[in-house]
Formats: sequence, C-alpha cells, structure tokens
Amino acid sequence: MDQRKVGSFLKELRREKGITQEQLAEQLNVSGRTVSRWETGSNMPDIDILVELAELHDVTIPEIIDGERKSENMKKEVKETALALSEYAENINRNIRKKLLWLTVAAIIGMAAFLTIESLGLGTAGSVYEQIASVGLGLGLGMLVVMLLYFSGALGRIKARRMMWLEARKNR
Repeated sequence: MDQRKVGSFLKELRREKGITQEQLAEQLNVSGRTVSRWETGSNMPDIDILVELAELHDVTIPEIIDGERKSENMKKEVKETALALSEYAENINRNIRKKLLWLTVAAIIGMAAFLTIESLGLGTAGSVYEQIASVGLGLGLGMLVVMLLYFSGALGRIKARRMMWLEARKNR
C-alpha cells in the first residue's frame, strides 16, 4: 500500500466534493491536521473513519486503500465487510473497557485499604494489615501501569506482537 497514493486519492475525493480539509474534519469529528496528514500520506485513517470516508465519497474501502477507483460490482460487499470489521473492533474495545472498569474499581478499593491502614498505623511488620496494605498498593500501582499502557496504545502493540509470535511458533 502506497500511503502517498492513498493520500493523493483522498485529497482528490475531497476536492471533488468541493470541501476544505477543515470542513471534512468537522464532518468526521477529527482535526484538520489529521486530514492533512492523511492527504500527505504521513498517516492513515482508522477503519471506522475509512468506512465513513467511503460512504461520504461513494467509493469502496479497497479503492481508498489502493488510491484509485475500481469497478462498481464490489462496493456493497466491501462496505458490509468493513462495517462488520468496525463492529467487531468496537465489541472488542467495549469488552476491554468493561474489564478496565472492574480493574479500576478493584485498584481504588485496594488503594483505599492501603491508605486507611497506613493512616491508622495498623501496618505493623508481619501483620495481616501490612499484607492487605501491600496488596492494595500493588493493585493500585499495577492498574496505573496497565491504564498507561492501554491509553498509550502500547498494550495493543504488545498483544499484536504476541499474536504474531504465537502464529510464527505454530507454523514451525
């Protein structure tokens, strides 16, 4: 895939509509700078945005990815596939957010337990309270690390690398 060719095609489609980068950005709820990056080929739209762009410009996602118009025969099937992929990705994200919510609640309870035990001075060496406080602190700090990895996108990259490693291992 030639990102510059894709960018030029997106620029051509936008100009055919007679709209500015800012107007397109507003329609897609992204920044004008994001649209500019797509059109220069330095970045690519997410799959859900590709679906919106395809519908807006009346082209298929493969046409956008190839950077040129194709035949009309495949449009409906490709759009349905892209929508199904987008829905699938949203379901995965919804499940991840749900798990993160429960982990966050557990971390907050753990941190509250830690702070309570420490503020009351119950965390004497070797006591059950000290162990509870340690678990609470570990939960809180662990969840902070997981959330940083998730929101930075590193968690997704780690998972993708792990899946590639497992696939390569399976094919040996």
